[in-house]
Amino acid sequence: MEEQQFLTSMGVSVSNMRSYLQRDGVDVDVPDPVMLGAAMFLTAAYDAIPNPPVSPAAPLASAVAAQAPADGVDRISLLPDALLRNVVSRLPAKDAARTAALATRWRGLWRSAPLAVVDAHILPRWISADHMMPGGEDALSRAVAVAVSRVLDAHPGPFHCVHLSRCHMASHQAEIERWLELLGAKGVQELVFINRPWPLDHPLPRALFGCAAITRLHLGLCRIPSTVGLPRATRFPHLQELVLSTVVIEDRDLHFLIDRSPVLEVLTITTNLTGKARVRLISRSLRCVQVRMSNQVDITVVDAPRLERLLMWMLSPAITGKRCSKIKIGHAPNLCMLGHCQPGFELEIGNTILKVGTKMTPSTMVPSVKILALEVGFEVRNEVKMMPCFLKCFPNVETLHVFSVNDDSSGKVDPKFWKGKEAGCIDCVQRHVKKFVFQEFRGKRSELAFLKFIAERAQVLEKMVVMVASKCFSSPDAVNAKLKPLTSAI
Repeated sequence: MEEQQFLTSMGVSVSNMRSYLQRDGVDVDVPDPVMLGAAMFLTAAYDAIPNPPVSPAAPLASAVAAQAPADGVDRISLLPDALLRNVVSRLPAKDAARTAALATRWRGLWRSAPLAVVDAHILPRWISADHMMPGGEDALSRAVAVAVSRVLDAHPGPFHCVHLSRCHMASHQAEIERWLELLGAKGVQELVFINRPWPLDHPLPRALFGCAAITRLHLGLCRIPSTVGLPRATRFPHLQELVLSTVVIEDRDLHFLIDRSPVLEVLTITTNLTGKARVRLISRSLRCVQVRMSNQVDITVVDAPRLERLLMWMLSPAITGKRCSKIKIGHAPNLCMLGHCQPGFELEIGNTILKVGTKMTPSTMVPSVKILALEVGFEVRNEVKMMPCFLKCFPNVETLHVFSVNDDSSGKVDPKFWKGKEAGCIDCVQRHVKKFVFQEFRGKRSELAFLKFIAERAQVLEKMVVMVASKCFSSPDAVNAKLKPLTSAI
C-alpha cells in the first residue's frame, strides 16, 4: 500500500513502473517501496540521458557498399588518415576496435581516433544491459566495471563521448576514481555518469573536477563532491551544458560550478535531494535554466544578461503540504519565457515582493517575457486573488499557458471575481495575448469564469485551446455542454 501511494503521488502506476524498471535491467522481485522509489529515480535519470552519437543498432554499410569491388581494389583504405579516423570515431567502441583487424592500414587508427564509449555497448555479448542477468545487479555492475576499465586503459584519448550509467558506484569506488582521473587526462568532452542506484547520495570522487576539457556533463543519483579546498585555478572553461538528476548538492558547490563555467548555457536540476533547490544566478553566459521535480525552489536571478528561459516543472508542493517557493528576478533583460509559476510562490521583482494590491510600476514589471506559464488552484482563494497581480507583472505576454491544479479548496472562491474590480485591467490580456492554452479543465465554475474573462477581454486573441481532464467528463457531449457558455463570449 505504501508503494502504491508513493507512486500514485508521482502520477505513475505500480505496474507501469515495474515494466519501466525491468526495461532498464532493475530487479523488481522484492516489493520494497524505498528501493522501488530509488529505482524510479533511476528510470527518470535514464530517460533524461541524451542519445549518444553512436549506436550498435545502426547498419555499418548499405547492401551495395558491402559488395567487394569488381577490380578488387580497397579504395576505402586509400583514404587519408584524417578521414579514416573520422569514420572510426563515429563507430561504437567495440566496432572501432575491431577495425584494427581489417588490414594493416587500419591497425592503429582506432587508437588515434576520438572514441565514443557507452558502457551498455561494450558489455560481453552474453550480457544485456537492459535485462537482468544471473547474479542480478552485482554481476551486471562487475561486468560493466571490467569492460570500462579495459577500454579506458587501452585507448590514449581523447574521448568525445563517455556514458557510464550501468555501474553501482559504491561497489567500485576505486575504479571510478581512476576512471575520472583517466578521463580528465585523456580529454573527455561529453560525460554522462549515473550511479546505479543505491545509495542515492553516494559521493562522487573529486577527480571529477579534473575533467577540464568537458563540454557537456550529466550527473545522476550521487552526491556532488565538495568544492571546499579546490585549487583556485579549477575551472570548466568549455562546459556548455550541466544536468544534475536526483543529486545531493550543497548551495556553495552549485554556485561554484556556475561561477567556474564561463561559457555555460544550459543548467538543468532534477530533484535536489537536500529537499530544496536553491539557485543563485550570476552568469554572463546562461541562456536556459530548468528546475524539475523539487519540493521547493528558491531561484534568485541576480545578473544574467543572456538568460532567455527560466522553467520550473513538476514541482511537488503536496509533499510538504505547503507552497513556499521563491523567485526573485533582478537583471535579466532578455528573459522571454517563464514558467510554470504558481500564485502560491513568493515572487519578487527588483526589490518588491508582490502581494495582492501591489501597485504596478516599471520596477515591478518584466516587459521582456513573451511566453508565460502559470499553475493555478482555481479552488484556492489566495491563488486566484494573486493571479491578476502575477499577470500584470508581465505586460507583453503573447502566449499564455494556464494549468489548472486540482488542489483542495481553501477559502471560498467567488466565480464573479473575474467580473469585478479586483481583476481590473490586465494589459497583457487586453492588448498582447494572441495564444491562450488552458490545461486540465475540470468543469469547475471558477475555471469557467476565468475562461470567459479571457474570451471577453483578450482583444487580439487568435487561438484559444482548452484541454480537458478526461476523467472528469463522461463523453465529448459533456465537455461541449460545459464549455457552451464560452460561445457567447468569443
